[in-house]
Amino acid sequence: MNSTFYIKNMVCNRCIASVLEVFTSENYEVTTIELGKVSALSSAQSQKKKLSNQLKALGFELIQNDDEAIIEQLKVKLIQKIHKENTTHLFALVAKEMGRTEAYLSKLFSKLEGLTLEKYTINLKIEKVKEYIQLGQLNFSEIAYALNYKSSSHLSRQFKTITGMSMSTYKNLEHWNRKKLDQIV
Repeated sequence: MNSTFYIKNMVCNRCIASVLEVFTSENYEVTTIELGKVSALSSAQSQKKKLSNQLKALGFELIQNDDEAIIEQLKVKLIQKIHKENTTHLFALVAKEMGRTEAYLSKLFSKLEGLTLEKYTINLKIEKVKEYIQLGQLNFSEIAYALNYKSSSHLSRQFKTITGMSMSTYKNLEHWNRKKLDQIV
């Protein structure tokens, strides 16, 4: 029987490889896999509880209800958009892709995560800013443009509010403090 599993904390291609390995080791035949979602055929020997425990040991979580699955899909889409595309109207675009309203997603996100969707997105963007600063390939104005900020001063204010330091101070640190994408909330 083909089943769809939603997996929490899948944020990169290495996550896909790790999750695929777990499913294969538990005798599931994976038909499709993407960030946050696995479709697989299970055999009589497959055990969902054991699968869940193995995923948990690697920092993933098998999602048990529809609302959590929606929020995980939302997080994955936001991460993909922020890290791979120069988008405006981010919420509207993601809501449309998911076939949901912005208001519904925002309320559900706040309810389940205890954080507004806007604050979560800002935190994602700030982590992307930290990455750009570490790479040293863009100046602050170019970073602001790449992430659709109205100005570099707007980005600077937001960066300082979130991190407690200016972008210049962060750039000069010996040890950069970046968060893993699955730990932003």
